Amino acid sequence: MNRREFLKSASALSSLAATGVAAPAVWSSARAQSARAETLLLVSESGPNNLDIHGVGTNRPGYEVAWNCYDRLMSYGTKTLADGSVSYDQNKLVPELAESWDVSANSATFKLRRNATFHDGSPVTAQDVKWSFDRAVSVGGFPTFQMKAGSLEKPEQFVVVDDHTFRVDFIRPDRLTMPDLAVIVPSVFNSKLVQSKATEQDKWGMEYTKQNTAGGGAYKVVKWTSGTEVIFERNDTWACGPTPSIKRVVWRMVPSAGNRRALIERGDADISFDLPAKDFVELDKAGKVKVVSNPVSNGVQYIGMNVTKPPFDKLEVRQAVAYAIPYQKIMDAVLFGLGKPLFGAASNKVSQPVWPQAHGYNTDLAKAKELLAKAGYPEGFETTLSFDLGAAVVNEPLCTLVQESLGQIGIKVTLNKVPGANWRGEITKKEMPLISNFFSGWLDYPEYFFFWGYHGQNAVFNTMGYKNSEMDRLVDGARAAAAAGDWPVYDKDVTGFIDLAFAEMPRVPVFQPYLSVAMQKSIAGYQYWFHRQLDYRTLRKA
Repeated sequence: MNRREFLKSASALSSLAATGVAAPAVWSSARAQSARAETLLLVSESGPNNLDIHGVGTNRPGYEVAWNCYDRLMSYGTKTLADGSVSYDQNKLVPELAESWDVSANSATFKLRRNATFHDGSPVTAQDVKWSFDRAVSVGGFPTFQMKAGSLEKPEQFVVVDDHTFRVDFIRPDRLTMPDLAVIVPSVFNSKLVQSKATEQDKWGMEYTKQNTAGGGAYKVVKWTSGTEVIFERNDTWACGPTPSIKRVVWRMVPSAGNRRALIERGDADISFDLPAKDFVELDKAGKVKVVSNPVSNGVQYIGMNVTKPPFDKLEVRQAVAYAIPYQKIMDAVLFGLGKPLFGAASNKVSQPVWPQAHGYNTDLAKAKELLAKAGYPEGFETTLSFDLGAAVVNEPLCTLVQESLGQIGIKVTLNKVPGANWRGEITKKEMPLISNFFSGWLDYPEYFFFWGYHGQNAVFNTMGYKNSEMDRLVDGARAAAAAGDWPVYDKDVTGFIDLAFAEMPRVPVFQPYLSVAMQKSIAGYQYWFHRQLDYRTLRKA
């Protein structure tokens, strides 16, 4: 789509036509202004590859669809940060589909809103909640592992007490169980609708929900053209919160960062995501638009090495790569200050049970060459460095700098640019030898990050195929200690697994990024969320 086409379609009149709302023969300026005020136009580098959070390989833009179109039992409260920006508060659970709950030692019982309905008007019942949770723990892959991170593992745990009462039985003490119920995966689906679309080969109806929303959330998808646009309309009967101000959302995929910047500068888009850090810095300095930047909670951009693939199965090779990464060049030329360095600590032994934190490596090419020779590769080797093209504004310049630096120690690197829609599927295969990737844990606890990224259960985000029984013992020990409130043991286990990660170096943390968003000054109500996507429900336009 070229710029002229976007500008034409981004007008209020064309936006209404695109959503199937007929424009009157005589369109008054007052009507046009009102429609524009109720329509949010946003642009990003890439869009969803699947509308179902339980789908195979659903990417991060897909999270935005699920968050706005489906309800969870609970959500998180909000807090105002020191810089005046608003963020979710992981320490405060608030009602969503459930209006109240009661937690005992063995279970949590939820009272559902009696007036909640799905988009087709049918009532939401506890049977829908159980079916949705059963689905999440049964389909495998990311959703099942996410549920397991909160000790939500078996359909037998989920009990329908009556139409409007639902119970979760605990299988073990776990401080992550209740917070895990407020993330995106335990979304509530219209079970009757989805079951009516299921087949013998597709018992959970995932082919239907890949292309269609089947929820009861504040918005519903009325049009999706993969790779081009998603159009949402407000659900005016939404009962789980205040009626949102924004009536419709037009989300356009604009691959060119230059075009995305131009659109926000000219006022033709309301919100622009995925710009290079340099653009955000310049936009903020110019002052024409509003830029909000938040450190990504529990988030790490890293270079990952597949320890099951030679030569990265050798510790000295992984250490050589860690010494060869041009850390400061990346901070200067890619981030322009919008990130926290995760390198250059006094040593690789940590003293605080906090994550993320810096490791002790710095750029030292002589040391890197020495380690390569020790590993049996004095002349280096050839490999492929893969990255997500859906996040190219960071990955492409970062990987180019890494490619150049590794070349100086004899490692000849070919860049492999993976389309954003395919990235999740590719990392699931665990075949790529060397990758640039970003991961942030939805629940901001060290043991949660390491359960996903380093544990021998080998979840999708353990992109390195790393397995170590001592790592597993420490991660499991920290989870058990947190549940028991044994904080001395917890601190010891957390510092232990971070020490081990830095000693083994299957992935090299480079920086903790900021999530930056550019928006028109007329936009209010933005808040940072753990999933790093927009929540339309709180947004409004002056």
